[in-house]
Amino acid sequence: MKLQAVLLLLLQLTFELSSCTHLRVVPGATLELPCLSIQTEFTDGAIIWTFNDENVTAQSPGSITFKKRGLLLSISPVTDAHEGKYMCLVKDSTTEIIRTYHVTVEATFGYAIKVNKGTNVYLPCHFPPSSQVKANALWFKETRVGQRIQLHPGDGSTDEVERLEQLYPLDHDQTIVLREVLMEDAGSYTCESPENKKLSTVDILVEVPPTLPPHSCKIEHTAPWEPCQDTNSRTGEPILQESLTEFSTKLYSLLRQWQPSSNLLFSPISISALLSHLLLGARDNARRAIERAVCVPHDFHCVHFQMKKLREKLSGSLQMASQIFYDRQMNLSESFTNQSIQFYGAEPVRLLESGEESKQMINSWVANKTNNKIKHLVDSVPSTAQLILLNAVSFSGQWKVKFELKPQKGLFSKLDGDLIKVPVLYQKNYMMPLTYIAGLKAQVGKFALTDDSSLYILLPPTNTATHLQTVEQKMTDTAVREMIEHMKTVPAEEVEVTLPLIKLDVQTDMNILIKKLGLSSLFEGANLCGLYSEEKVVLDDARHRAFLTLTEQGVEAGAVSSFTFSRSFSSFSVLRPFILLLWSDQANVPLFIGRVTEP
Repeated sequence: MKLQAVLLLLLQLTFELSSCTHLRVVPGATLELPCLSIQTEFTDGAIIWTFNDENVTAQSPGSITFKKRGLLLSISPVTDAHEGKYMCLVKDSTTEIIRTYHVTVEATFGYAIKVNKGTNVYLPCHFPPSSQVKANALWFKETRVGQRIQLHPGDGSTDEVERLEQLYPLDHDQTIVLREVLMEDAGSYTCESPENKKLSTVDILVEVPPTLPPHSCKIEHTAPWEPCQDTNSRTGEPILQESLTEFSTKLYSLLRQWQPSSNLLFSPISISALLSHLLLGARDNARRAIERAVCVPHDFHCVHFQMKKLREKLSGSLQMASQIFYDRQMNLSESFTNQSIQFYGAEPVRLLESGEESKQMINSWVANKTNNKIKHLVDSVPSTAQLILLNAVSFSGQWKVKFELKPQKGLFSKLDGDLIKVPVLYQKNYMMPLTYIAGLKAQVGKFALTDDSSLYILLPPTNTATHLQTVEQKMTDTAVREMIEHMKTVPAEEVEVTLPLIKLDVQTDMNILIKKLGLSSLFEGANLCGLYSEEKVVLDDARHRAFLTLTEQGVEAGAVSSFTFSRSFSSFSVLRPFILLLWSDQANVPLFIGRVTEP
């Protein structure tokens, strides 16, 4: 059934500074507290502000500042830490004037949602942006007798079907989904922080939906993907290049938000190829959603043709392969099958009789396509699995400028200041471009690899989380492209290089990432009529695993994505957390992006 929901956002912000000393404000707002309501002879007196009975000074940390010689206290942005009592004292030798404010920071949002019985409904809730997420929010439902019961959403980590699921565990977004809504699900729901501070309220009204006809695909939705009319166009390739860079930085931004300090590694080109493959069969809203997710213009008919050209261009250094495994009872669209072979070199394969046989078949395919670097991707294949899409990439590049073959030892400084001994590559006079990129607040080194590829290392000024996060926040698609172009103009020079040997093997929670990309509908029965028209196809699982090793010889990397449904010479010492970007100079697209906080 199609979800029909009406959302009403209620936001309350009270500012009556002239007459009321009890103020309510939401996080992120700007709050200004005047010491005096009118000009008096005391405006030249000594002014003292206190917050919760402690003096506030110009050097106080946080976002509190003085204006008009202290007659105005400004707080921007407001956070939970700013809740409390503010007092302004103005005095001269004979008189004192005191003004007191009681500030309450409320992050409560009210929603009213009307939904049809049998559909899914999303109950929104968010922690304030400035807060640290150490535990999930608490959800309650009000009962008829004026009491409430606590709800316990699942996190999707078990195979058990949960009607109530936490979409993004330990994330600022604490939205939950209530599946297959019943009439008795109507009522009021409250989301609270672990400290029992109210974050949102949701009132649900459940209606009996009109009788809908059985599922059927419109004729136009079962037609093949439109042909690329201008295969010689000079605009198609740049469009895909820009889309891949934008998609890459968007993925990195999403991943770093819920994994702020751990190692990260993913292949944007693998994930993009997988979603583009699925786009072949998506229609209507599902098509537009995937196009937005992968950052390609709507009705960019040449996306699949350009993906094929990109795969062929990269074939010298990057092996990329796609595959589709599907239920033995399904009859995939002939046009989808033909176009899968045409654009992605993937002839669909039927799943085997038993889940164990299917698991072995899939893992064998993965191992083969990643040169045995990734031998295990799936633990099981459920009997209900309808469609499994896979994309695997494998990269191997040698240093153009060789390192000394004798690794040394160095001390790597972690984010918490701890030092760990790691093997490093060292070269006193390594020829490479090295510069400081002001727009990224980072020192950037470019290591040339064979087959027209480069490894970029972005090194923050210190090992602190603050400096690392500053670089990450500035890594927009525009900033990355400007960095790539600028580095082309930086001449190579002799640099004393210390580079840790690393071996990353990271599995990304693709189920959460897919939802964060705005593709939750894939888990609920999106319009994939171009792929299979007989009934709705539901995505059960999505996976991505990537590895990268940096050795004396060069860089090896691979990834699998799956959907079930002060010196006289420069120094570059990479012995603290850094960001790496593996870039194809030939195709002008990113291949891998990662973060190393602990080699």
